[in-house]
Amino acid sequence: MIRVLLAEDHGVVRGALTALLNLTGDIEVVAGIDRGDKVVPHALACAPDVAVIDIEMPGVDGIEATCRLKRAMPSCQVLILTGLASSGLLKRAMDAGASGFLLKDAPTERLAESIRRIVQGERVIDATLALAAMSATVTPLTDREAAVLGLVGSGATTGEIAAELHLSAATVRNYISSVITKTGARNRTDAVRIAVESGWIEGLRHN
Repeated sequence: MIRVLLAEDHGVVRGALTALLNLTGDIEVVAGIDRGDKVVPHALACAPDVAVIDIEMPGVDGIEATCRLKRAMPSCQVLILTGLASSGLLKRAMDAGASGFLLKDAPTERLAESIRRIVQGERVIDATLALAAMSATVTPLTDREAAVLGLVGSGATTGEIAAELHLSAATVRNYISSVITKTGARNRTDAVRIAVESGWIEGLRHN
């Protein structure tokens, strides 16, 4: 029997996946949790073979939860679920130690088969995600543009960014304008989203 910890903050989704996985006959969900910062303590308590973790979680996100889990329990394999086919997220997940990356809308049968393959030592990456990774482009942003955009994503104002990077407010606005043009974004918020999804800057972590 493959022991699984399921981390998914939506109760209905978590309940449905738990019920379906428990029907497979060879997989048992031994813990279901709703926060990323609960992954490690629950894993230590129930010793799962695989942790299936949603990438968007309160507390800490799925990638940070994976990092913490692999430090605390290296033998536990991790399968991350995502609703977004992003090469940047895929790279971050693999760097964190995940053994699999699967789209959330995949059939339960594919999820179950992915869990089995991961236990056998394989890496499992959704075909759509693998295609996104192969077609990914190098960032068009300069280091300074990426730094400015990262601060925009953290909620900093133009004045705060200027002070942090020792720039004038006008220069910061020029950088933001350049980033919007390069990313094809509608505005600065959209530019942050595009850059995070493309892996050009890191997304914010939940506290």
